[in-house]
Amino acid sequence: MFVRDYMSTSPITINQETPILEALNIMRKNRIRHLPVTERGRLIGVVTERDLLTVSPSPATTLSVFELNYLLSKMVIREVMKKNVITVVPDCTIEEAALLMREHRIGSLPVVEGDRLVGLITQTDILDALIRIFGLRKAGTRMVLEAENRVGTLADILSLVRKHEINVLGLACRDKDNERVQIMLRLSTVEPDSLVEDLNKQGFEVKSVS
Repeated sequence: MFVRDYMSTSPITINQETPILEALNIMRKNRIRHLPVTERGRLIGVVTERDLLTVSPSPATTLSVFELNYLLSKMVIREVMKKNVITVVPDCTIEEAALLMREHRIGSLPVVEGDRLVGLITQTDILDALIRIFGLRKAGTRMVLEAENRVGTLADILSLVRKHEINVLGLACRDKDNERVQIMLRLSTVEPDSLVEDLNKQGFEVKSVS
């Protein structure tokens, strides 16, 4: 799964001279929290809703509402945008994009080719990708197994699944410790009883079926 498969290919953008109030209105109208800043298609920065709200004067200020609005109307994106933007390319994997967002605590990544903006991927897009990878919107059975952490364990489990002529819609593994591993299977069946029986006979402990 790659970023190009889930990114927005026509993200809403603004320029560096856009007034802050206008940018906030664009975000609220379109229900978005991130706006790439471009100049003739070239990415030069990014701004978030939090950035804009942070620079807004505090409610405790002694300025009047008219004075506040006047000050905000004079401020433009150039004054608050982030210029050192973390970006990805369309061929970046979903896992790498998710890791970048987590490590840098950001909610989106502009997607570029050279210095030109070609898309935007957000946390919501990442979640949509995971939902699709795990087959969560498809009818079937979710099964969690615990097994010995050894070479060939997954192959042996999938061999039994194949024997029962069941398709695997999604799969994930998590090391429980150095000796055991948990495996989640999303299967295209609503009658997994015979498979569960076979798995248990072969020493694969079925922890849950739903």
